[in-house]
Amino acid sequence: MSQKLTIPDFQKMIRRALTDVTARAGEFSELDAVIGDGDHGEAIVTALNAIARVAGADDAAGKDFKVLLADMGFGVMLETSGSTSTLLGGLLLGMSDGVPAGLSALDAAQVKAMFRGGLEGVQKNTKAMPGDKTMMDALYPAVQAIEACPSDDVAVILNAGAEAAQKGAEATVQMKANFGRARNYGEKSVGHADSGASSWACMFGAFAAAVGA
Repeated sequence: MSQKLTIPDFQKMIRRALTDVTARAGEFSELDAVIGDGDHGEAIVTALNAIARVAGADDAAGKDFKVLLADMGFGVMLETSGSTSTLLGGLLLGMSDGVPAGLSALDAAQVKAMFRGGLEGVQKNTKAMPGDKTMMDALYPAVQAIEACPSDDVAVILNAGAEAAQKGAEATVQMKANFGRARNYGEKSVGHADSGASSWACMFGAFAAAVGA
């Protein structure tokens, strides 16, 4: 039973996300090449590396959640550029906004509020909605599932989010892209999963695996 999410838990989540996304970076870039620049795998690995450096810094363990999340969010946006780092930065800054100051461990309700804040942070940086064939198709259902999960076990809550994110990413195969450069491809965008939704689903899967391990 994981009744609380600690700073070391979150550091494990970030490290696992970097490992798992890096292992599939080629796949994400191939998906991106169908209706984009073909560089999404490289972009998200670069962004997660920047986040992981802040999360793993010598002074990270002495920070509370609010400060550490904000430092990671600002860190990725200052160190890297592009939409991927902007959205991940928005996620982390929003998560920081969603937690009270001074806490080094979060209970189930606080974890749910943290991810709700993360979604709101991303929404400040994109007008994309679920159904537009973007990373929102993984993030939005993940946060909804996290909030709806009745368990007080953080591992169970994160697993619910991971499952919903994966289903959301798989659903993008049948969608037509309505947002960004990909919308120019129209019907040609149907039949392939969205690279961003796929990578963010991988990230949520890593979060759950890290805490459940």
